[in-house]
Amino acid sequence: MFLLYMEIMSGNSDIIKIIFFGDITGRSGRLAVKNYLASLNEKPDFVIANIENASHGFGLTKKNYEELKSYGIDCFTSGNHIWDKKDVFEYIDTAEQLLRPINYPKGTKGCGCRVFDIKGQKIAVMNVLGRVFMPPIDSPWQVVTEEIKALEENGIGSLIIDFHAEATAEKICFSKYLAKEFNNDKNALIKAFLGTHTHVQTADEKIYNGMAYITDAGFCGTEDSVIGMEFLTSFKRLSSSIPERYEIAQDNLAQINGVELLINNKAATLIKRINVIIDNSNKESGVNIEDDG
Repeated sequence: MFLLYMEIMSGNSDIIKIIFFGDITGRSGRLAVKNYLASLNEKPDFVIANIENASHGFGLTKKNYEELKSYGIDCFTSGNHIWDKKDVFEYIDTAEQLLRPINYPKGTKGCGCRVFDIKGQKIAVMNVLGRVFMPPIDSPWQVVTEEIKALEENGIGSLIIDFHAEATAEKICFSKYLAKEFNNDKNALIKAFLGTHTHVQTADEKIYNGMAYITDAGFCGTEDSVIGMEFLTSFKRLSSSIPERYEIAQDNLAQINGVELLINNKAATLIKRINVIIDNSNKESGVNIEDDG
C-alpha cells in the first residue's frame, strides 16, 4: 500500500489528499482527533469530520465547533443528532464550515452542501440522511439528484458525500446509483461516497467507477465502549428494553476511525482506512479528559 501511495503521489501536483473522520463522539473523540492530526508528518490538504455526536455524544455546541476548527478540521458533516444541542439554532446559519443533511425540508436552518477551494480546485461536500430505520425525511434520491445537477450547471467537477444512514443496503444501493448516473470513464463527478452513523468501521473500501466508497467510516471516541457510550447504561437499556439515558464512555484510550483519500480532477485514486488507537493521557495536551462538555 505504501509503494502504491508513493507511486500515485510522485509527480502529481493536482492530487489532493483528504482525511475524513467517522463520527467524533464526546471529548475523548475530539481530543483523539486533535492528537492524531498533530502527530502527522505530512498534513492533508483538506480535513472533513462528522461531528453530530461531538458534544457529550449528542449534537454540537458552538464552543465545540470552534474548538474543532482550531484543530485543523476544514468541513463538518452531521446527521440526525445535529439538533440535539439547542444552541445550534443560534449559530448554524453563520457556521460556514458546518453542514446538516441536505434532505431536511426546505426552510430548515443551515446548509446541506458547500463548495470549497482546495489547491485551485472547486470541491463540493454534501451531507445526506438516509430513510431506512431513520426519522422521516425528504427523499435523498430526489433531493441529491437535483442538487448534483445544479452543481454541474455551476461548473463544479468534484463532490464528496457523507451519507449518514443506518441500513447497509441503502448505502450500497444509493452509492451505485449515483456512481452510474453521474460518473463515467473520462470523469467522475462524485469522488467519494462515505457512510457514517453506525460507528462500526466496515472493511469494504473500494474505488467504483472513479468514486471512493466505504459503507461506514467508523467513529472516533473511547475504545472501551459501546459505539462510544458507557457499557453499563447501554447494557441496562438493551437487556431490559426500559429507557435508560446513555452516558458517554470515558477513558484515555481512544480509537480513530476514518479514511484517507487521494483524488484528482478526474477521479479518486486511493482510499485507505484509518484505524488506530490514541492515548489521550498525554499531559502536554492540557485537556482534562474527565471534563466532557
